[in-house]
Amino acid sequence: MVRSHVLVCSGTGCTSSGSQRILAAFDRELKETGLSDEIKVIKTGCFGLCALGPVVVVYPEGAFYSQVKSEDVPEIVEEHLLKGRIVKRLLYEETVKEDAVQSLDETGFYKKQLRVALKNCGVIDPENINEYIAYDGYMALAKVLTEMTPDDVIRTVTDSGLRGRGGGGFPTGRKWSFAAAQPKGQKYVCCNADEGDPGAFMDRSVLEGDPHVVIEAMAIAGYAIGANQGYVYVRAEYPIAVKRLQIAIDQARENGLLGKDILGTGFDFDLDIRLGAGAFVCGEETALLTSIEGHRGEPRPRPPFPAVSGLFGKPTVLNNVETYANIPQIILQGADWFCRIGTEKSKGTKVFALGGKINNTGLVEVPMGTTLRDIVFEIGGGIPNGKQFKAAQTGGPSGGCIPSEHLDIPVDYDNLISIGSMMGSGGLIVMDEDTCMVDIAKFFLEFTVDESCGKCTPCRIGTKRLHELLEKITDGKATMEDLDKLETLCYHIKENALCGLGQTAPNPVLSTLKYFRDEYVAHIVDKTCPAGVCKALLNIVILPEKCRGCTVCAKACPTGAISGTVKEPHVIDQSKCVKCGVCMEKCRFGAIVKH
Repeated sequence: MVRSHVLVCSGTGCTSSGSQRILAAFDRELKETGLSDEIKVIKTGCFGLCALGPVVVVYPEGAFYSQVKSEDVPEIVEEHLLKGRIVKRLLYEETVKEDAVQSLDETGFYKKQLRVALKNCGVIDPENINEYIAYDGYMALAKVLTEMTPDDVIRTVTDSGLRGRGGGGFPTGRKWSFAAAQPKGQKYVCCNADEGDPGAFMDRSVLEGDPHVVIEAMAIAGYAIGANQGYVYVRAEYPIAVKRLQIAIDQARENGLLGKDILGTGFDFDLDIRLGAGAFVCGEETALLTSIEGHRGEPRPRPPFPAVSGLFGKPTVLNNVETYANIPQIILQGADWFCRIGTEKSKGTKVFALGGKINNTGLVEVPMGTTLRDIVFEIGGGIPNGKQFKAAQTGGPSGGCIPSEHLDIPVDYDNLISIGSMMGSGGLIVMDEDTCMVDIAKFFLEFTVDESCGKCTPCRIGTKRLHELLEKITDGKATMEDLDKLETLCYHIKENALCGLGQTAPNPVLSTLKYFRDEYVAHIVDKTCPAGVCKALLNIVILPEKCRGCTVCAKACPTGAISGTVKEPHVIDQSKCVKCGVCMEKCRFGAIVKH
């Protein structure tokens, strides 16, 4: 009889930091101590708190062990699993109590979250269909097939107010109704799991931790619109997600939940995976469908929209992973339940991938309308090293930067658009006082220049010219006339580009111009970078009053730019200095600074 369960995070983050070695160590130690029959070790998806990985959770106590190493496993087995004594030194510090282990739900990271899309992530073994079924898995599909008509399903999704979580926020029920209204015949259901935004890992984590929820939801969508075939388009750079999704598809087929005559109802629906090569433009719906068809992933003009003429010219529903992950819960709990979560025009929850200059890097899910301040400072744990918050980038290369003056804005689709940003798929990158906003805009433009498919001139050439103007500014060679050109070009690209990639590419530039124009002016007029980031506009100097003449900096300099005698102040030859900052890192006396 099993008396304890050991859950080991096996998402990409924890896997990269050694969770597979931890699993092997548990297997070895449990065999040696004769506990293999009493303790069940389960590999799960992401728990969310990636900054503290690898994570191991032991039930029934709920002990949340963080930053576990394989060499810690013998102690956990000996002390906790054999002797019943929790290893306090390994506990996540916020869960430590004198007499017991505090629930994760009471910690700063988790207490303001509400898990709907991430309901099963970190809870079940994603490679075991029985565990998914034990948590009401496939009950929504059974309910749909036995108790609801296709119109009932679409009405429920529409009434729930669910909007697409892939970026545009289009009402999901309306999209399904458009496809359902097309004449009977071949139709398709597709899933966008491409997720190309820098810093975004929401969809990947769902596929790694709960792949069956996507399969179930796509089958429900197939029933609603009259489709019998679905495709999940996932980038090949997600090997763990691809592997677990394929295992889940195979298990669903074996259990009669995919394929012919599902649950004996006469409904046929099957799924296949199509791998993408990692092109950001294939996150755009028509480019994605073109890629599934076997062609170069380039967008097509709209209309016609995919719901009318999509994959292979047939009516197609395309939603992203997070959108589908909400569907089974909406069917089981009802539209009214979902409507009670979130704001008037943005219902439900939103998953964010927190990254950048923040203490609690990880995956979070909050009700729509949660303020940015709560996400950054309550859930995210604030900025490291006591630095000041400067901005948060939402929506990736298609979004914008939100400054501190908007920290208390409720985060939902319409509010973010009103301040020049967008929800996007859910990447949220936090920046502190040491971030140069001109450099950030340049970073995102460099990304979109590389990822442009080249089909339309405004995107292919316009984004390149934008990037060149930004480089001119960060190199200290621009004029105020160039700043005017930059802004004019942004609006030209937005109005004339073929697809969403090009139309939204100028957003990082426009939002930083709106809120941080003084930094652009400083680069152009004063020839300085206020954040001390742009190398062409700064010098690294040695303060003679602080220099001890220890010679450590001179020995570390890769270009031989530092000279001086022992115990005498050193100097830096600016003509040789490449501004790498190695000397600043090596100096123990704070004598070397950016100037």
